Amino acid sequence: MALAPQVWLVDGAPLDDARLAGFTHWLSAGEQARYRAFVRQARRRQFLIGRVLLRQMLGQMLNLAPERVVLQERPGAAPQLDHPDAAAIGLSIAHSGPWVACTASLECKLGLDIEVLDPARDIGALAAQAFDAQACAWLAARPEASRLRDFYAMWCAQEARIKLGPSPAQHVVALDTAALAIAVCSSSALAQVPALLPRCLFDQSTPKSK
Repeated sequence: MALAPQVWLVDGAPLDDARLAGFTHWLSAGEQARYRAFVRQARRRQFLIGRVLLRQMLGQMLNLAPERVVLQERPGAAPQLDHPDAAAIGLSIAHSGPWVACTASLECKLGLDIEVLDPARDIGALAAQAFDAQACAWLAARPEASRLRDFYAMWCAQEARIKLGPSPAQHVVALDTAALAIAVCSSSALAQVPALLPRCLFDQSTPKSK
């Protein structure tokens, strides 16, 4: 049974663009190219915050300075850690609106998804596209007061399983907040529920933009 990973969560809305720009030199060449390719500023911010947050987490786990954690781009997949123990390390990044989260483990593969609870979306239509008839019927029968959160819980669990990849899911855990649905999926059973930890990217060692 694997030790429960942590899930780090950042609200990117209040983060200053100029201070964020000081982190861009942490990115690998492939990450730099992808970062510059984003048309929307919001998506560019999500990407940078996610890569910085993941480096901070992995740096703590591997006893490395976060800027020395090397991540390589993999199209359509989570980044690949360039480290001797990379094959054994599971990691996942997720974002929704201003929120960005990551998780990592030295013991098992992981999939993570987060979604802002948006009552304006047509969850019935989305469910019909994403889920089978039995799941849609279950959702339609849920109390109206909980249906929105129930939908996003199902959605996040499904996305987390997809991010886990070919490994069979042994554990799917919900870590919801008032604003978010969050799901963590693991390739091994977890000893306890993962801890959800709000984080701030900035500390006294934060690089300054030039």
